[in-house]
Amino acid sequence: MTSAPPTMPRLRRGDRIFRGVSVAAGVVILSVLVLVAVFLVFKALPALDPSVHIESTPNGFLAFVGPLVFGTLFSATLALVFATPLSIGIGLFISHYAPRRIASALGYVIDLLAAIPSVVYGLWGIQVFAPFIQPVYQWMSDNWGFLPIFEGPVSGTGRTILTVGVVLAIMILPIMSALAREVFLQTPRLHEEAALALGATRWEMIHMAVLPFARSGLLSAAMLGLGRALGETMAVAMVLSPAAAVSFKLLTSENPSTIASTIALDFPEASGLDVNALIAAGLVLFAITMVVNSFARAIVTRQRVKMGEN
Repeated sequence: MTSAPPTMPRLRRGDRIFRGVSVAAGVVILSVLVLVAVFLVFKALPALDPSVHIESTPNGFLAFVGPLVFGTLFSATLALVFATPLSIGIGLFISHYAPRRIASALGYVIDLLAAIPSVVYGLWGIQVFAPFIQPVYQWMSDNWGFLPIFEGPVSGTGRTILTVGVVLAIMILPIMSALAREVFLQTPRLHEEAALALGATRWEMIHMAVLPFARSGLLSAAMLGLGRALGETMAVAMVLSPAAAVSFKLLTSENPSTIASTIALDFPEASGLDVNALIAAGLVLFAITMVVNSFARAIVTRQRVKMGEN
């Protein structure tokens, strides 16, 4: 005698409403993303036509957007290099080293820094940090100028791609530190106590128990910071002295510009096909951001699956 197949429990009215609202929210997000992509593609097509001459891109769209892509990736990478170790250190200090009162106050300050507008960071970078750091750049060129990235002539104002990287690192540091702190606090307490019971020091416990557990979360924090650095506009536009160049030199006045800052600076005065060229550059930035986030999501998922298998 075969038993009857189990029936699904009947959802209550509140559950049905909540499920409908959740599905609608997901559909809205996907619809907005698709509409943005369609708008960018539609507006960018005239600029991508090689038979059309555009004043802002006399050598073709690729020659126009290539240095911008380089500058965007270069400045965001510099910011990530500076911010990642600092955010991990701040997260570890708050979660495992600082007394409770200091950790609570410092965590509040870190969360508050994440709410500061980017234009404030830009003003600080151009008025305070750039003039302050310029003598350091001169010293670096005098002593480390044999390295190509530190070759002169040094910018007299301090407004270089290295300054932009530092300003972007300070901007993304709060959100990366906050996420790192939360990930470290989620480490199973039994793992930490087991490592300490086996005679490990606090650093050995962090190295063996905390950091492996937090690896995927730290990667997510880094990719979130990278996404903000890639799309940052005002701080870069205010600090950087841009030029259509591809250069790895960190201290000179000739700096590669970024896509977002170029759009912000040129869009108010653009007209006709120049607007389409700028929108096409925005489409490239949109694609870069999507690729970076998809790549990061794949790595995070792989790490979580590996941890689950272990």
